[in-house]
Amino acid sequence: MLRKFAPFVPRYQKFESVSLQRGVCKLSGVIGAGPDTLLLSRLNRFHQEGIMGVFIGLDVSLGKTAVCVVDRDGAVLWQGKAPSEPGPLIARLAEWSGKIDLAGIEACPLSEWLHRGLREAGIPVVCIETRHAQRFLSTRPVKTDRNDARGIAEMMRLGHYRPVHVKSPAAQSMRTTLVARTQLVSGQLQIENTIRGLLRLYGLEIGAIHRNRFAARVVELLEMAAMPELSESIEALLRVRESMRVERKAQDRTLAARSRADEVTRRFMTVPGQ
Repeated sequence: MLRKFAPFVPRYQKFESVSLQRGVCKLSGVIGAGPDTLLLSRLNRFHQEGIMGVFIGLDVSLGKTAVCVVDRDGAVLWQGKAPSEPGPLIARLAEWSGKIDLAGIEACPLSEWLHRGLREAGIPVVCIETRHAQRFLSTRPVKTDRNDARGIAEMMRLGHYRPVHVKSPAAQSMRTTLVARTQLVSGQLQIENTIRGLLRLYGLEIGAIHRNRFAARVVELLEMAAMPELSESIEALLRVRESMRVERKAQDRTLAARSRADEVTRRFMTVPGQ
């Protein structure tokens, strides 16, 4: 009888109780439950109990990642460390392949890279919110990487976590380009302010001027001052500023091309006033 119904066992998410009385099957909490439904549900229950799932906690640091594997009852099956790279972590977790219910990794600079690698390997993994995880882990008496990994594994087992969104590779690439451009603009402005301050020591005032005429105005003031030592130092800063301007313009062209190719961005550009 068990072999007959095993391939057709449904997966009910929740039921209240199962009982057998005088050969009569009763199932409460499932709509439309009958004798056959109860038998299939009991088979499903025995099947799930036979497969021991595990929960994994990953506490990531720059060099090593603390790993903790617990079963559904909270018993520790393995604790140790592995290099903070997708390949070694996947190889370490291969022992529980097909049995992993959920793995948790705390949000950090390496979490997106590791999350993507584990997902591609078929490991169910979630990135959890840092502050919520810290409040949970602070209840443990001793804070170590080993204990934090154990705590994250318990969070996965209990379902007591807050998942955070992990950016796609395309979104991460766009963010990298934006951050690089921001640094170029910030560096250019910092050099301009430094030049203004150094010239002011010698009574040379640049004044309000457009950035396209900034270098020409500085050269003009240096010629008026006729100070070779000052000119040598300021011209070095001007060369660095000019190289930043060239790279910033290249970033602008890259972002403009991406914007024209993105449907959502093109729709935003149709808003009046843009």
